Amino acid sequence: MKQKKSWEISDAFWEKAAPLLPGKERNPNKQYQRKPGGGRPPLDSRKTLEAIFYVLRTGIPWKTLPKDFGASSAVHRYFRLWCEEGFFKALWVAGLASYKEVAGIQWEWLSAGGCMTTVPLAPETAGKNLTDQGKKQQQTPYARRRCGSTPVSGGNRS
Repeated sequence: MKQKKSWEISDAFWEKAAPLLPGKERNPNKQYQRKPGGGRPPLDSRKTLEAIFYVLRTGIPWKTLPKDFGASSAVHRYFRLWCEEGFFKALWVAGLASYKEVAGIQWEWLSAGGCMTTVPLAPETAGKNLTDQGKKQQQTPYARRRCGSTPVSGGNRS
């Protein structure tokens, strides 16, 4: 049996996620140049969601998304649109609700922790420029020629 990748969506998950996707509506106050259904066809929503999960799971830049998923700019546009429409928040809430039904969530036992500290040794050891980080503060000067001699005058010869 072929093992599923971590970004592939199962049929059961898709049945729960598909109704939460924002609908495609035309603005009635806007005058469009094309008729409804004209232009490029939209990307498949399931494939687009898999592409978004692929980017989030692997941590790759959007531009390096494999061509199997479609154009990276189109997938990123859907990601931004769905974030603005609250799709991922609704998906998270639905996931919590279904988990609560199955296993139960004991909210009174949950806690959040965090820690805020300064970066160790950052401002003290780094120079004024960020590119100076990790360099020795006192470096030896470059070797110099003897005073009063130039390569042309021949003063360096013994």
